[in-house]
Amino acid sequence: MAPHPGSPTGPWQGRRIAITGANGSLGRALIRVLHREGARILALTSAAAGTSDPLVERDEAGAPIPLELVSWRCGAEEELAGVLADVDVLVLNHGVNVHSARSAEATGLSLEVNALSSWRLLELYAELKPARASDRPREVWVNTSEAEIQPALSPLYELSKRLLGQLTSLRALDLAGPELRIRRLVLGPFRSPLNPIGVMGADFVAREIVRQVGWNLGLVIVTPNPLTYLLMPVTTLGRWLYFRLLTRPSPDPG
Repeated sequence: MAPHPGSPTGPWQGRRIAITGANGSLGRALIRVLHREGARILALTSAAAGTSDPLVERDEAGAPIPLELVSWRCGAEEELAGVLADVDVLVLNHGVNVHSARSAEATGLSLEVNALSSWRLLELYAELKPARASDRPREVWVNTSEAEIQPALSPLYELSKRLLGQLTSLRALDLAGPELRIRRLVLGPFRSPLNPIGVMGADFVAREIVRQVGWNLGLVIVTPNPLTYLLMPVTTLGRWLYFRLLTRPSPDPG
Protein backbone atom coordinates (compact mmCIF):
# COMPACT_ATOMS: atom_id res chain seq x y z
CA MET A 1 0.00 0.00 0.00
CA ALA A 2 1.40 3.40 -0.94
CA PRO A 3 1.95 5.84 1.93
CA HIS A 4 -0.41 8.70 2.39
CA PRO A 5 0.84 12.09 1.19
CA GLY A 6 3.05 13.63 3.82
CA SER A 7 3.66 10.30 5.60
CA PRO A 8 7.25 9.54 6.63
CA THR A 9 9.08 7.19 4.25
CA GLY A 10 12.47 6.95 5.98
CA PRO A 11 14.31 3.84 7.18
CA TRP A 12 12.14 3.57 10.31
CA GLN A 13 8.83 3.67 8.49
CA GLY A 14 6.64 0.87 9.84
CA ARG A 15 9.37 -0.64 11.99
CA ARG A 16 8.32 -1.69 15.49
CA ILE A 17 10.66 -0.25 18.12
CA ALA A 18 10.53 -1.12 21.82
CA ILE A 19 12.04 1.36 24.27
CA THR A 20 12.74 0.61 27.93
CA GLY A 21 12.78 3.60 30.24
CA ALA A 22 10.13 5.05 27.95
CA ASN A 23 8.78 7.33 30.69
CA GLY A 24 12.14 9.07 31.19
CA SER A 25 13.39 12.20 29.44
CA LEU A 26 15.37 10.38 26.75
CA GLY A 27 12.70 7.71 26.32
CA ARG A 28 10.06 10.34 25.65
CA ALA A 29 12.37 12.21 23.28
CA LEU A 30 13.11 9.02 21.33
CA ILE A 31 9.39 8.33 21.10
CA ARG A 32 8.82 11.74 19.51
CA VAL A 33 11.74 11.49 17.08
CA LEU A 34 11.08 7.90 15.99
CA HIS A 35 7.34 8.52 15.63
CA ARG A 36 8.18 11.44 13.34
CA GLU A 37 10.25 8.98 11.28
CA GLY A 38 7.28 6.64 10.92
CA ALA A 39 8.16 3.99 13.53
CA ARG A 40 5.59 2.12 15.60
CA ILE A 41 6.49 2.45 19.28
CA LEU A 42 6.24 -0.10 22.06
CA ALA A 43 6.81 1.79 25.32
CA LEU A 44 8.20 -0.43 28.08
CA THR A 45 7.81 1.18 31.49
CA SER A 46 9.02 -0.39 34.70
CA ALA A 47 6.97 -0.43 37.88
CA ALA A 48 10.26 0.33 39.59
CA ALA A 49 10.25 3.71 37.89
CA GLY A 50 7.54 4.72 40.34
CA THR A 51 4.69 6.17 38.34
CA SER A 52 1.17 4.84 37.89
CA ASP A 53 0.11 7.56 35.43
CA PRO A 54 -0.33 6.39 31.84
CA LEU A 55 2.37 7.55 29.45
CA VAL A 56 1.01 10.10 27.01
CA GLU A 57 3.36 11.72 24.50
CA ARG A 58 2.32 14.21 21.83
CA ASP A 59 3.63 15.07 18.40
CA GLU A 60 4.50 18.54 17.10
CA ALA A 61 0.86 19.22 16.29
CA GLY A 62 -0.22 18.33 19.83
CA ALA A 63 -1.91 15.07 18.86
CA PRO A 64 -1.30 12.01 21.08
CA ILE A 65 1.30 9.64 19.67
CA PRO A 66 -0.13 6.11 19.36
CA LEU A 67 1.79 3.90 21.78
CA GLU A 68 1.57 0.31 22.85
CA LEU A 69 2.23 0.40 26.59
CA VAL A 70 3.67 -2.59 28.44
CA SER A 71 4.63 -2.61 32.11
CA TRP A 72 7.54 -4.74 33.27
CA ARG A 73 9.93 -5.01 36.19
CA CYS A 74 13.59 -5.83 36.56
CA GLY A 75 14.04 -9.51 37.33
CA ALA A 76 11.02 -10.56 35.26
CA GLU A 77 12.48 -10.01 31.82
CA GLU A 78 11.27 -13.40 30.55
CA GLU A 79 7.70 -12.12 30.75
CA LEU A 80 8.47 -9.80 27.81
CA ALA A 81 9.31 -12.65 25.43
CA GLY A 82 5.88 -12.57 23.81
CA VAL A 83 5.94 -8.88 22.92
CA LEU A 84 9.63 -8.69 21.99
CA ALA A 85 9.29 -11.45 19.39
CA ASP A 86 7.47 -8.95 17.16
CA VAL A 87 9.96 -6.11 17.68
CA ASP A 88 12.44 -4.92 15.04
CA VAL A 89 14.57 -2.75 17.34
CA LEU A 90 15.00 -2.98 21.12
CA VAL A 91 16.35 0.15 22.82
CA LEU A 92 17.77 -0.61 26.29
CA ASN A 93 17.46 2.79 27.90
CA HIS A 94 16.31 2.29 31.50
CA GLY A 95 18.50 3.24 34.43
CA VAL A 96 18.75 4.59 37.95
CA ASN A 97 21.13 7.02 39.63
CA VAL A 98 21.59 6.75 43.40
CA HIS A 99 24.06 9.68 43.35
CA SER A 100 26.18 9.67 46.53
CA ALA A 101 24.68 6.53 48.12
CA ARG A 102 26.97 3.54 48.71
CA SER A 103 24.87 1.18 50.85
CA ALA A 104 24.35 -2.48 50.04
CA GLU A 105 20.81 -1.66 48.92
CA ALA A 106 21.99 1.14 46.62
CA THR A 107 24.71 -1.10 45.20
CA GLY A 108 22.27 -3.91 44.48
CA LEU A 109 19.75 -1.56 42.90
CA SER A 110 22.34 0.07 40.65
CA LEU A 111 23.78 -3.23 39.43
CA GLU A 112 20.34 -4.76 38.88
CA VAL A 113 18.73 -1.85 37.03
CA ASN A 114 21.70 -0.38 35.15
CA ALA A 115 23.50 -3.57 34.14
CA LEU A 116 21.97 -6.95 34.86
CA SER A 117 18.43 -6.33 33.62
CA SER A 118 19.73 -4.88 30.33
CA TRP A 119 22.06 -7.86 29.93
CA ARG A 120 19.17 -10.28 30.51
CA LEU A 121 16.98 -8.45 27.99
CA LEU A 122 19.81 -8.55 25.44
CA GLU A 123 20.16 -12.31 25.90
CA LEU A 124 16.39 -12.83 25.76
CA TYR A 125 15.95 -10.81 22.59
CA ALA A 126 18.87 -12.53 20.87
CA GLU A 127 17.35 -15.96 21.59
CA LEU A 128 13.86 -15.12 20.33
CA LYS A 129 12.69 -16.32 16.97
CA PRO A 130 11.26 -13.30 15.10
CA ALA A 131 7.49 -13.40 14.77
CA ARG A 132 7.63 -12.22 11.16
CA ALA A 133 10.08 -12.29 8.31
CA SER A 134 12.13 -9.18 7.49
CA ASP A 135 14.82 -8.37 4.98
CA ARG A 136 16.67 -6.30 7.60
CA PRO A 137 18.44 -7.51 10.74
CA ARG A 138 16.93 -6.90 14.14
CA GLU A 139 18.78 -4.40 16.31
CA VAL A 140 19.55 -3.71 19.96
CA TRP A 141 20.66 -0.23 21.04
CA VAL A 142 22.39 -0.39 24.43
CA ASN A 143 22.60 2.90 26.33
CA THR A 144 25.82 2.38 28.28
CA SER A 145 26.56 6.10 28.85
CA GLU A 146 29.76 8.12 28.84
CA ALA A 147 30.10 6.95 32.45
CA GLU A 148 31.74 3.83 30.99
CA ILE A 149 35.00 5.78 30.72
CA GLN A 150 34.41 9.21 32.30
CA PRO A 151 33.50 10.34 35.83
CA ALA A 152 29.78 10.97 36.31
CA LEU A 153 29.95 12.28 39.90
CA SER A 154 28.06 9.14 40.95
CA PRO A 155 30.35 6.16 41.71
CA LEU A 156 27.68 3.44 41.63
CA TYR A 157 26.29 4.78 38.37
CA GLU A 158 29.79 4.62 36.89
CA LEU A 159 30.45 1.10 38.21
CA SER A 160 27.15 -0.29 36.93
CA LYS A 161 27.44 1.34 33.51
CA ARG A 162 31.00 0.06 33.13
CA LEU A 163 29.72 -3.43 33.90
CA LEU A 164 27.02 -3.06 31.27
CA GLY A 165 29.63 -1.91 28.75
CA GLN A 166 31.87 -4.87 29.53
CA LEU A 167 28.99 -7.33 29.27
CA THR A 168 27.88 -5.83 25.97
CA SER A 169 31.38 -6.14 24.50
CA LEU A 170 31.76 -9.72 25.75
CA ARG A 171 28.39 -11.08 24.65
CA ALA A 172 28.42 -9.27 21.31
CA LEU A 173 31.14 -11.72 20.26
CA ASP A 174 28.48 -14.47 20.25
CA LEU A 175 25.21 -12.60 19.78
CA ALA A 176 25.96 -10.03 17.07
CA GLY A 177 25.82 -11.19 13.47
CA PRO A 178 23.89 -10.96 10.22
CA GLU A 179 20.55 -11.36 12.01
CA LEU A 180 21.21 -9.10 15.01
CA ARG A 181 22.98 -5.74 15.07
CA ILE A 182 24.13 -4.44 18.47
CA ARG A 183 24.76 -0.70 18.72
CA ARG A 184 26.23 1.07 21.74
CA LEU A 185 24.89 4.50 22.75
CA VAL A 186 27.56 6.50 24.59
CA LEU A 187 25.83 9.62 25.85
CA GLY A 188 27.15 12.59 27.76
CA PRO A 189 25.21 14.48 30.44
CA PHE A 190 21.72 15.48 29.31
CA ARG A 191 18.99 17.04 31.44
CA SER A 192 16.70 14.53 33.10
CA PRO A 193 15.40 13.62 36.58
CA LEU A 194 18.52 11.44 36.92
CA ASN A 195 20.77 14.39 36.07
CA PRO A 196 19.05 17.77 36.42
CA ILE A 197 22.31 19.65 35.68
CA GLY A 198 22.95 17.96 32.33
CA VAL A 199 24.25 20.31 29.65
CA MET A 200 22.40 18.79 26.69
CA GLY A 201 18.70 18.58 25.99
CA ALA A 202 17.10 15.13 25.65
CA ASP A 203 15.52 16.09 22.31
CA PHE A 204 18.90 17.02 20.86
CA VAL A 205 20.40 13.73 22.09
CA ALA A 206 17.53 11.69 20.63
CA ARG A 207 17.86 13.40 17.23
CA GLU A 208 21.62 12.76 17.22
CA ILE A 209 21.14 9.09 18.12
CA VAL A 210 18.71 8.53 15.26
CA ARG A 211 20.89 10.48 12.85
CA GLN A 212 24.05 8.50 13.68
CA VAL A 213 22.20 5.20 13.55
CA GLY A 214 21.03 6.32 10.11
CA TRP A 215 24.72 6.53 9.18
CA ASN A 216 24.92 2.86 10.27
CA LEU A 217 27.32 3.55 13.13
CA GLY A 218 27.72 0.80 15.68
CA LEU A 219 29.26 3.18 18.21
CA VAL A 220 26.95 6.19 18.66
CA ILE A 221 28.56 9.00 20.68
CA VAL A 222 26.71 12.17 21.70
CA THR A 223 28.61 14.37 24.14
CA PRO A 224 30.25 17.80 24.41
CA ASN A 225 33.39 16.10 25.78
CA PRO A 226 35.94 15.68 22.94
CA LEU A 227 37.94 13.10 24.92
CA THR A 228 35.10 10.61 24.67
CA TYR A 229 35.31 10.63 20.87
CA LEU A 230 38.96 9.63 21.20
CA LEU A 231 38.85 7.25 24.15
CA MET A 232 35.66 5.32 23.53
CA PRO A 233 36.62 3.76 20.17
CA VAL A 234 40.01 2.75 21.60
CA THR A 235 38.34 1.29 24.71
CA THR A 236 35.79 -0.76 22.76
CA LEU A 237 38.45 -2.04 20.35
CA GLY A 238 40.71 -3.01 23.26
CA ARG A 239 37.88 -4.89 24.95
CA TRP A 240 37.00 -6.68 21.73
CA LEU A 241 40.59 -7.86 21.27
CA TYR A 242 40.98 -8.85 24.93
CA PHE A 243 37.75 -10.82 25.10
CA ARG A 244 38.29 -12.43 21.70
CA LEU A 245 41.78 -13.61 22.62
CA LEU A 246 41.03 -14.85 26.14
CA THR A 247 37.52 -16.32 25.84
CA ARG A 248 35.82 -18.87 23.65
CA PRO A 249 32.17 -19.56 22.85
CA SER A 250 30.33 -22.23 24.77
CA PRO A 251 30.15 -25.56 22.93
CA ASP A 252 26.97 -26.17 20.96
CA PRO A 253 24.62 -28.15 23.26
CA GLY A 254 23.61 -30.23 20.27
